[in-house]
Amino acid sequence: MSQSAKSGLAMARSVRDVVRAEAKASESARTLSGPVVESLWSSGLMQWMNPVEAGGQDPSVADMLATWKELAWQDGSAGWIGIANFPSAAFAAAYLPADGFDEVFTANDHRVTVAGQFFPNGIGEATDGGFRVTGSWQFGSGVGHSEYVACGFMPADGGVVRMADETLPEMRVAIVPRAEVEFLDGWHVQGLKGTGSYDYALADVFVPEARTYALFETAPLRGSRLYTMGLMPIVGAGHAAWALGVARSALDDAVEIARAKQRMGEMSSLIDKTTFQRDYAHHEAMWRAADRLVTEEYTGGAERVLAGGELTLADRADQRIAATYATNAAREIVEWAHLACGTTAIREGSRLERAFRDIYTGTQHAFVSEKVYIDAAQVMLGLADKMPSL
Repeated sequence: MSQSAKSGLAMARSVRDVVRAEAKASESARTLSGPVVESLWSSGLMQWMNPVEAGGQDPSVADMLATWKELAWQDGSAGWIGIANFPSAAFAAAYLPADGFDEVFTANDHRVTVAGQFFPNGIGEATDGGFRVTGSWQFGSGVGHSEYVACGFMPADGGVVRMADETLPEMRVAIVPRAEVEFLDGWHVQGLKGTGSYDYALADVFVPEARTYALFETAPLRGSRLYTMGLMPIVGAGHAAWALGVARSALDDAVEIARAKQRMGEMSSLIDKTTFQRDYAHHEAMWRAADRLVTEEYTGGAERVLAGGELTLADRADQRIAATYATNAAREIVEWAHLACGTTAIREGSRLERAFRDIYTGTQHAFVSEKVYIDAAQVMLGLADKMPSL
């Protein structure tokens, strides 16, 4: 089988040894280590999610979920890069106008890493041929090693922000070369330390209109019909898969530790304790339930779209509920595994210790926050017939 024919999951499994061996180095550097970044390129993963026109495979949502879970199982930071860099490049490749696509992708033989923050924290003053963008962004996951940086902004004319409708401003995403971005760092955190999620800023930087696209774009210029869903469903699937992958690693590690661990004052190993057995079964069931819910909502929605349909607002609410529930379930699972394994789980450098820190950091993301449940509930209860956040 040629590299181009491999599934994302097969590619992800091929980098296991490098990712796991380099986890500590990535945390120390506060961005993915060079060997890990190179392995993502040499395996084909860094381009895999792109449209075919940008050197990718236009993978199915099922392959995306499996690939993201595998990377997160290996290491939370590497998994987070999978849900940050891979989709960021794919969105740019799918939505950028022809001139912007040629400048960013074609001119670089499609070897382009993209990362950044899509929330419109910048203002782009309209000018001849583009926008002069000023703003600052936090938590640009993956910018530590990316050639291009995504910057969400609101276009303005003479200082007046453009409105998309009577309630919402127009929102766009600028794709900016690394050399034009000021990096402020600030990535000194509890978990996901190896993601290089630096703060950054632009100060009156000219961005050609062709290197921008609408934040809620649903008319792709390249790629499969999946991109008619817009970026929200794919980002949601990524968050869900990441959390499930980290939780899976914690469950697997807890079993491995329990086979060998005999706690002080006890006559048998941890795995022989009925309380461990009961709790393991409960949290395994929780993981499987969350995984099946995520798979059903995201692959089912994707299949309908690929068949020519569209996601309804109810579909989008159901998907985001699934992603948020999976994230919260994953946090509970990792917390149990960490407690069950006692002092073994608090040793620096163990994957379980890292998973504990990573999951608590990942659950702070706004994309899987309490507000998602509230927004989705308003849709389900008939209190809202429009919800752009979903």
